[in-house]
Amino acid sequence: MLDGGAMFGIVPKPLWTRLVTPDEKNRIPMQTNCLLLTGGGRTVLIETGIGNKFNEKMRGLYAMEDRCILDALAEAGVEPGAITDVVVTHLHFDHAGGLTHLGASGEAESSFPNATIHTQKTEWEDALANKSTMHSTYLRNHLDPVRGQIRTLEGATEALPGIRVEPLPGHTWGQQGVFFDDERGQTMVFPGDLIPTVHHASPTYGMAYDVLPYESMLQKERFLGRAAAEQWTIVLDHEAGNPVVRACVNPEKPGRHFLEPIG
Repeated sequence: MLDGGAMFGIVPKPLWTRLVTPDEKNRIPMQTNCLLLTGGGRTVLIETGIGNKFNEKMRGLYAMEDRCILDALAEAGVEPGAITDVVVTHLHFDHAGGLTHLGASGEAESSFPNATIHTQKTEWEDALANKSTMHSTYLRNHLDPVRGQIRTLEGATEALPGIRVEPLPGHTWGQQGVFFDDERGQTMVFPGDLIPTVHHASPTYGMAYDVLPYESMLQKERFLGRAAAEQWTIVLDHEAGNPVVRACVNPEKPGRHFLEPIG
């Protein structure tokens, strides 16, 4: 759960509460959705969620579930050591916290010791420097234990065979979107916090956490235009309902789009 006002930035509460109802603490429900990809001799994880290292006070503050990426992988029958690669859109704790977990010693250690972790060079450098609108979102116990596993990327490139990344700056300077084609040849895109939920399709519905709000707005408009024209399948990282959506042109607002759940 995160504060609804922070999640909708400059949008007045009477408007965003038409879309989602907050609890008594003004928090709205969210998820930390991840993707597991297999093929070509690789087992790839896109995003890792919050992890399991937070104390009870912090868990209560965010109403965290007693479940993390390691539990999700166990449910899918995948051992952490089988993960060959992890691709993160950015390194905030709700996306990269699961890169590490508390080991038997009580210290943070790598959750996926055999994996290469792919992130933009700018994002890695900003994370280490803690360049953020929030003081406690780039946390060293998510980052330091995996230093030797980091592979930094620069700009749009093929991160892995069949998996492409493109910079989507705005939420952070180094945020990247992850693109791949499924077995049907359908382009799938994981855009990170460019569009965290189905309610964030409007260009002005941005988060107070964005370091570059105007750039984020422009990126979103360009992204949704391409997504609609090329019929991408989009997976939203924080959507608490169905996170798999498509972008559709809004017939009542030329140049604007809305997100329609798939399935």
